Amino acid sequence: MKIYKLKQGVLVDDNGQHYSLPITEWDHFINDDLLFQKLAEFLRSGKATTTNGLNEADILPPVGNQELWACGVTYLRSKLGRQEESKTAGGADFYARVYEADRPEVFFKSTPHRIVGHRAKVNIRKDSAWDVPEPELTLVVTSSGKIVGYTIGNDMSSRSIEGENPLYLPQAKTYDGCASLGPCIYVADKPLDNNSLIQLEIKRENSKIFEGNVPVSQMKRTQEELVSFVYRECSFPVGCLIMTGTGIVPGPDFTLKSGDEIKITIDHIGTLINTVR
Repeated sequence: MKIYKLKQGVLVDDNGQHYSLPITEWDHFINDDLLFQKLAEFLRSGKATTTNGLNEADILPPVGNQELWACGVTYLRSKLGRQEESKTAGGADFYARVYEADRPEVFFKSTPHRIVGHRAKVNIRKDSAWDVPEPELTLVVTSSGKIVGYTIGNDMSSRSIEGENPLYLPQAKTYDGCASLGPCIYVADKPLDNNSLIQLEIKRENSKIFEGNVPVSQMKRTQEELVSFVYRECSFPVGCLIMTGTGIVPGPDFTLKSGDEIKITIDHIGTLINTVR
């Protein structure tokens, strides 16, 4: 099943059939270890109302008061990309070490008000010269630490700022319009297929200028491992969303420009589309 947070309520897509749910409090609704079972009960009980379809203009990012965290250097390609961008600053060895270390790279990405949704505009910093999208499987996690769903994340990143010095990571990663989530939350009674493909396509003036893909199975660490480190000594009263890293990194000759369209597709979840402001 897929859950869409809308301007007016919540919509469930169950194998192409659309239902409106009588949900007014998103945080309480999504922060449920038995979310799949709760959705199934809604549909069985008749409390859900059949609706004609989904209007993309009504879709909001699937987040309420949850914090958005992220994990880095979880794919080999990401390690190589980070080493490349930071070699002149002497930081390349840091990324090689964290890729092999027991402890993953974990960082705070965004508060809800800096996150945009499907068909909205993401941002690139005015003080950055090298900017890329990072397509990432994003976990929906309850306050108890249980993964109950999956969405698509775009971790917008300034490679020029991070490459200048790894200590500049917060500036490279966190700013208004720095992340996109959506278009929905995929909820199932079993974990997402590890062979699911993440695909990235970027268009400029209607012409494709970059594309790439990677299977989730190339992630070096397990999803549960990443969750366990985010939740160490941190509590999340209404749950948390966690980006799991990227395995698609455009080369040093590529940077985003205003007007570029970013399309990220993940099997079973859908497609997230954004334009650069």
